[in-house]
Amino acid sequence: MNFDFPQLLKSLQLKVTPQRLAILEIMRIADTYLSPEEVQEQVQQRANGKVGLPTIYRNLEELSAQGVISKILHPNRQLYYYFCANRDHHHHFVCLACRTVQDLHDCGCAEMASQIDGQVEFQIMQALGTCRRCCTQNA
Repeated sequence: MNFDFPQLLKSLQLKVTPQRLAILEIMRIADTYLSPEEVQEQVQQRANGKVGLPTIYRNLEELSAQGVISKILHPNRQLYYYFCANRDHHHHFVCLACRTVQDLHDCGCAEMASQIDGQVEFQIMQALGTCRRCCTQNA
């Protein structure tokens, strides 16, 4: 699937920069979630130069805040990021063994929201565990 990242960034009123475009392309082709350090390493390889980790963090956070990439809340307390092309409302199952991410379409959040005395402004639901493939390999 092709993405028009320059147009996407413009529509979100984010400046189109070489670093942002490189980050988005790296995230798009990755089949697992990535740490900011892993993203930095790959951006530097593409750019044949130095890109500071604060620049990577800032861009990842801006893209995450706009919903372009997903933040993975890992039990090791480090942040990871994942590009998800699915723009429909959904959540994720994160395999802690192989670092893959799967879409979850039935999350039960509507039922949960009906039990809240107030208005839900934002929700994040991630299931973390071991995928079937990794369970089978370790059996």
